Amino acid sequence: MLRRALIAAVFIVVASCGSNSAPPSSGPSPAVPPQGGGILFIGNSLTTTNDLPAMIEQLARESGGTPIVTRTVAEGGFSLEDHWNRGDAQRVIAQGGWSVVVLQQGPSALPESQVNLREYTMRFDTEIKRAGARPALYMVWPESERAAVFDDVAASYTHAAEAVNGLLYPVGEAWQIAWRRDARLPLYGPDRFHPSPAGTYLAALVMYQQISGRQVIGLPSPLASIDQATARVLQESASEANARFARP
Repeated sequence: MLRRALIAAVFIVVASCGSNSAPPSSGPSPAVPPQGGGILFIGNSLTTTNDLPAMIEQLARESGGTPIVTRTVAEGGFSLEDHWNRGDAQRVIAQGGWSVVVLQQGPSALPESQVNLREYTMRFDTEIKRAGARPALYMVWPESERAAVFDDVAASYTHAAEAVNGLLYPVGEAWQIAWRRDARLPLYGPDRFHPSPAGTYLAALVMYQQISGRQVIGLPSPLASIDQATARVLQESASEANARFARP
């Protein structure tokens, strides 16, 4: 569970096509998302910072691939247990029309947090599969001062995905791969926990590659703040992380 002191703002987002900060769409949302269903995100501010779902939609539009429709249920500082107890996420899942439901909470590196992540992933799995969708775990990262537990975060999310035969979006691993390629990459935002635009872009690349089945290396950068050379490093890192750590 995220430490609440690290989360400055608490907000609720239950919105179609990403949050209110999404870039303007080039047209109406498509009626038929990839694989016959939309992508539902259940998480907190690690998902909504820089509007990750909207960035994935943008990648689909700008790459010429099949359009992607997303919806988000998120609140700052929430764990999956918090979402389960509030009940909004289950109601949105039950509406149906999803191909994948992406689950995300804090780093979940501590032993008790790992147990909690698996438990509530399994609870949500029942609802997700009843709605005809597949669960996916959005592997995040620890705060910068806890960089030593990156591997524990990866193990926690990997085990949760394995427990429900779910997909795994290995974003935390992609961050580490990217830093091995260029240690100067600013993937953390100012608070050294939430992602910078580059960190969110890397997360979007990891997810878009798995959702679409398309190669991400060579795509134009959707952000003016990321030059094409940096984008290439992030694209290669996303591709390598998926090749090494993604679950089929």
